Amino acid sequence: MTGTPPGAPPPSAPGKGAGDPRTARTRARLRQALLDECAERPLEEVGVAALVRRAGMGRATFYLHYQDLQALAVDACAEVVRDAVDALHAWRGAPDPRVPPPPLVPFFTALTPHAALYRTLLRPGGGGPLGELLHRELRERSRAERALAGAPAPELIASAVAVTFTGVLADWLHGLIEDSPESIATRVWRLLVALHRLPVG
Repeated sequence: MTGTPPGAPPPSAPGKGAGDPRTARTRARLRQALLDECAERPLEEVGVAALVRRAGMGRATFYLHYQDLQALAVDACAEVVRDAVDALHAWRGAPDPRVPPPPLVPFFTALTPHAALYRTLLRPGGGGPLGELLHRELRERSRAERALAGAPAPELIASAVAVTFTGVLADWLHGLIEDSPESIATRVWRLLVALHRLPVG
């Protein structure tokens, strides 16, 4: 798939690229302002006017960096995607299905403060802009590492891993799976290890 992913920030203006420190600071302020707003009300009740007032900047600055509030929300939650992908690959040698990688439990635990925002962007079953981003990033990382290891069917297993984790995470956030962060981390890890060990060659 090519082009700009759904919900992604629009291309930066000339001279205002992502590598520009001023751009990075502005976007960081907007992301934090959104998280602060969403701690008080649902995303659908957040307005651009209130957001930029909290961030201490004008509407024109907001629209210079983001197409709309959903694009900002996806950017604000992008760190969750990176944390998830990194947590699932924080192991060496042969993975032990009984013990999840050390960062996986803290990952699930850290979702609680902004769970309402994540639920808005990650629908049950794994849909929504955050779900699409997580699926894409996790699938690519899993495919690359499985191919590097010479394991069979890297595309198939990577797709299965991505859809399984994204769906379980979404359903857990929406209360469709009642479990503690510690337990869900262990159980989903066992599922993923089992997928990697399936005889699909």
